[in-house]
Amino acid sequence: MLSDKEIIEIAQNIYKTEIDALINRREKISENFIKTAKKILECKGKVVLTGIGKTGIIARKISATLASTGTTSAYMNSTEGLHGDLGLINKEDIVIAISNSGESGEISAIIPAIKNIGAYIIAMTGNINSSLAKVSDLVLDTHVDEEGCPLNLAPMASTTSALVMGDALAGCLMKLRDFSPQNFAMYHPGGSLGRKLLTRVKNLMKSGESLAICTKESGMDEVVILMNDKKLGIVCVMESQSLVGIITEGDIRRALKHKENFFSLKAKDIMTVNYTKIDKEAMATDALSLMEDRPSQINVLPVFDMENFIGIIRIHDLVKVK
Repeated sequence: MLSDKEIIEIAQNIYKTEIDALINRREKISENFIKTAKKILECKGKVVLTGIGKTGIIARKISATLASTGTTSAYMNSTEGLHGDLGLINKEDIVIAISNSGESGEISAIIPAIKNIGAYIIAMTGNINSSLAKVSDLVLDTHVDEEGCPLNLAPMASTTSALVMGDALAGCLMKLRDFSPQNFAMYHPGGSLGRKLLTRVKNLMKSGESLAICTKESGMDEVVILMNDKKLGIVCVMESQSLVGIITEGDIRRALKHKENFFSLKAKDIMTVNYTKIDKEAMATDALSLMEDRPSQINVLPVFDMENFIGIIRIHDLVKVK
């Protein structure tokens, strides 16, 4: 039976082996990596990742990362490729074949057919002298000195090396494509991530009868009633069709410091005229940053359509899409 200390040491050794392997590979990123990134950028078709077993799992993950970051990509299990799935490959495509040994029988068996189709082949392998490397158009070296497995048999460091190589490619391609958060949101419309990146101020703002509106001559009794009834934390002071100021709960609290004169004041006496505002087309995340990334945080913003005041947005509405 292993002691607790021995269990921790085994885990730490595996971490160290994989980290050391990544550091070693990082320092050996070659011109072939640059060529691969540029080749994918110029690709008129899609990038097909293929592998078998554990490298197949890595290939699927890399393909998913590429697809979600602006590079059209698909995964093909190498064994299934022998039985019809090669039909998804076209001559305009790039095929990235992942095999640590470079001698996987299933991958070797489909390479001739891929060449006949005319697709460009990139090997991602730990053996640059392997059969796969020799028949490929370009080779990405993912070699590791040891796996980290106590028996040095199960793929560990080698699959990590291939995975990070794929992530590095995806990251570089994002920069090369000038891929933005909004682009990312298009491929992730579901769940909290999609809501965070796609939601605009106009989708969340309060408008029309929901607003608390007064004039500059409105008294404090009217302002307090409006603040309480609408429960938005703001009263909008209007003149004609223009927003000339806002009154927040903070403005009222400050005015109450002189409570003996409070009900003799008018809205114009306590309103904030130099208020921070935001456009209706701004992203919800931008509105949240505007409220929070300042010396004194604010909880509500007037919303404008060009020069026209159309509503307000509260921090309470924004945090729902964080």
